Amino acid sequence: MEQKVNVWKGNLINGLILGMAGVVYSLVMYFLDLSFNKTQGYAFVVIEAVLLYFLVKSFRDNYRFGQITFGESFGAGVVISLYYSIIVAVFIYILYAFIDPGLVTKQLAMAEDLLQKKGIPEDAMETAMKMQEKFIKPAIIAPLSLFGNMIWGVIISLIISIFVKKEGNPLVDTPAN
Repeated sequence: MEQKVNVWKGNLINGLILGMAGVVYSLVMYFLDLSFNKTQGYAFVVIEAVLLYFLVKSFRDNYRFGQITFGESFGAGVVISLYYSIIVAVFIYILYAFIDPGLVTKQLAMAEDLLQKKGIPEDAMETAMKMQEKFIKPAIIAPLSLFGNMIWGVIISLIISIFVKKEGNPLVDTPAN
């Protein structure tokens, strides 16, 4: 008889799928010069939620005999999100450090424009820009993206687990081990 597959092993491919989707989306936004557009960032959150739903559902159907508890579903979503976050963090580091180091300058210029639009006094803006310069480095951006993507992954996993969970009658539907 088949046994349940470990959540880490069963979701490795799912995490790679979501990670590659994130990298491809980031590359498309980079080539279209929309990397710093907030709207496209929110659009990817929706794409990520839809993909995560289908990936967790796939895990349920392929490795959990079509049944999964809320906790197992949430755990699978978090594992997929962790794989995704690691892949995207590595990609972001490579993008900012090697592919286009000028992105740091673009991001600093965007931050300065934003501060000017808010009407921040010149001395406060200077201090804020010095702080920005310290934190906008590939070695800092990548771990922050890993952390941020994990937070989004946990939130999305909580929500989709409500819809993916499928529990049967434990007296009738329990698979033989």
